[in-house]
Amino acid sequence: MALTEEVKQQIQQSYRDVLAGKDVRARYGQRLMIAEIARYMADITDNDGQRTSPPATCVVEAGTGTGKTLAYLIAAIPVAKALGKTLVISTATVALQDQIVLKDLPDLRKHSKLDFNWTLAKGRGRYLCMSRLESRLHEEGHGDNESMSLFLLDNPVDDEAASRITFEKMLATYGSREWDGDRDHWPEQIPDDIWRQVTTDHRQCTNRHCAYFDSCAFFDARKDLDDADVVVANHDLVLADLALGGGAILPEPENALFIFDEAHHLPEKALNHFAASVPLNATRQWLKQLSQALVKMQPWLPASSQAVKAVEKISTSGRDLDIALGRVYEEVEQNTGWDFNEERRSAQWRYPDGELPDALAELAADTRIVTAGLVRHLGTLADELQSAFDERKDPELDRDTADAWYPVIGAFHSRAEEQLRLWAAWCEPSAATPPEGEAGTAPAVRKGPPPARWSVRQRWDHAEDIALFSSPVLADNLLYSRLWSRAYGAVLTSATLTALGRFDRLRSRAGLPEASRYLVVPSSFRYAEMATVEVPAMPALPTDDGFGEALIKRLPDLWAGEKATLVLFTSRRQMQLVRDALAPDYPELILTQDDMAKNEVLRQHCSRVDVGKPSVLFGVASFAEGIDLPGKYLHHVVITRLPFSVPDDPIEASLAEWVTQRGGNPFMEITVPDASIKLVQAVGRLLRTEQDTGRVTILDRRIVSRRYGQLLLDALPPFRRIIEY
Repeated sequence: MALTEEVKQQIQQSYRDVLAGKDVRARYGQRLMIAEIARYMADITDNDGQRTSPPATCVVEAGTGTGKTLAYLIAAIPVAKALGKTLVISTATVALQDQIVLKDLPDLRKHSKLDFNWTLAKGRGRYLCMSRLESRLHEEGHGDNESMSLFLLDNPVDDEAASRITFEKMLATYGSREWDGDRDHWPEQIPDDIWRQVTTDHRQCTNRHCAYFDSCAFFDARKDLDDADVVVANHDLVLADLALGGGAILPEPENALFIFDEAHHLPEKALNHFAASVPLNATRQWLKQLSQALVKMQPWLPASSQAVKAVEKISTSGRDLDIALGRVYEEVEQNTGWDFNEERRSAQWRYPDGELPDALAELAADTRIVTAGLVRHLGTLADELQSAFDERKDPELDRDTADAWYPVIGAFHSRAEEQLRLWAAWCEPSAATPPEGEAGTAPAVRKGPPPARWSVRQRWDHAEDIALFSSPVLADNLLYSRLWSRAYGAVLTSATLTALGRFDRLRSRAGLPEASRYLVVPSSFRYAEMATVEVPAMPALPTDDGFGEALIKRLPDLWAGEKATLVLFTSRRQMQLVRDALAPDYPELILTQDDMAKNEVLRQHCSRVDVGKPSVLFGVASFAEGIDLPGKYLHHVVITRLPFSVPDDPIEASLAEWVTQRGGNPFMEITVPDASIKLVQAVGRLLRTEQDTGRVTILDRRIVSRRYGQLLLDALPPFRRIIEY
């Protein structure tokens, strides 16, 4: 659309109003970003609401201090409203999602004359299911105590009494409206094995037929979605919606303007979302649970009903699948070059070029057929159970039976579908095959690397298992065909979108359209005046055996005299070894991110600093990006080791293999750019406001002793450098 004069005026006036209302001055980078996003949206052409211009994205790298959230909100909300499109803002972290919903959007509406509403969208699995909670607390009713407890055998809970106390507390706080049923708003961290028992998915939820529908946390949170001008979601939810075809959960991509904040996470999230796995022995145990559930369910089903026939077919498919899995296990166990040693209790095998041995490929094809039959028959049984909720029909099953068994069969159905994804992925041709576009369309996609396929053999004291895995290696075709080619418009922003000063890495990994536009917004920070980056002399490199001891000796000197220090490790094991060695000599000084929930670790750190005590935080990757400690709460960031990826990661290894076959250098094309992004993010913990000062110390001498080190050093903000030789 041509950006009308009215919309331009609205954007400009809103910005002036916010600056005046908050009594702050305009930031050059923020103004630049507002103008770039508005220009990008102005270039989109449409016909009757459907985009006619070529697919394109707007990519803006904007560092800390730019005020990018306000910039994209002010630029995009007036345009989205004028177009009649929904603005979907997607983040990678819950913290940013909550900040936008609870602070940034209310702030904008308060200080500007923009008229808009918004809602928060999260997946069903983030919300309490009252039906599941009630069944866990009471374990009574028609079939419940047998069927539901059987379903929970997947993950037995160690302490039933403690979990019951938690469930009772959940019921009380949700009933009194002290808690809204959102897992992220519960005051403590809820372990996965506890939470899994009281949430649900779309295969188990009975929707309007549930007795708790009117007080359902999930549907209560979602009821405003259709009427919202702005929907705040996360990358996982956007990808889940795209996997369902788009428009199942969120607005259809064609009717949405997307803003992807923390966009550097999107390609990796897409890979995770479209990966698949099957643990063979665990699946055979699961089939036994399915068989036992069917035996207990059968007395409640009318003889000769469709449900009984479905149960018989499921039983047959389950037995056939058990035999097929046994054959696959035997083949993989006996004909794979497993490499175990005394320390490792697991071994990994990656299939080069994604090519399976002929015998294994044949077994995978057989297993796919049997699994597809199981999925189909479970779906039939689920449909029969669901029909009992429809009072307009004359169902064969009674409502109580359906209430008790629909969630159970739904869970089995969902798990079987997940398994089918692996077998389908293993049976695809190894040459990269792009996802199908919509009927009659053939989106232009690059030919990329074949999928990564690998197996992992795990040994325990009294058992072992082999798990099979598949994953795309690049998300470019997935994102192009499902998102960029369909979305009305999309803006990607983050503090770290370039690698070694270029957008090439993001462009290739995210499959960004040719017509996309790119901007790096200059920072308002006076880096050389605010901070130093220091590389001290060290007696050992991280690749040397003595590096751990060198860290233990050096770290106390580095935090001496500092009030707030963050020490970042690339290995959790090394972090714990260094902590165990130093903690006795420095009681009540060191906090590691594993000590308690993340927010509590940060709260305790800040509390120490507030009362004048020194505090040292030890963290790994998630602390290198996901924490915000402005001012006095962080004055020194210590990076123990350059953040190179683990060399045995099968997806990275498959990508490296493909790059090598094309005549490239995987270390310089993949490893170094990836490390650069992580290093910039880690360094970015130091300066959070224009008043902050401090220093960064890098203990990995490879940054000055290796040729690639200069590239990594030059990609950092222009701090004053102090390098010991």
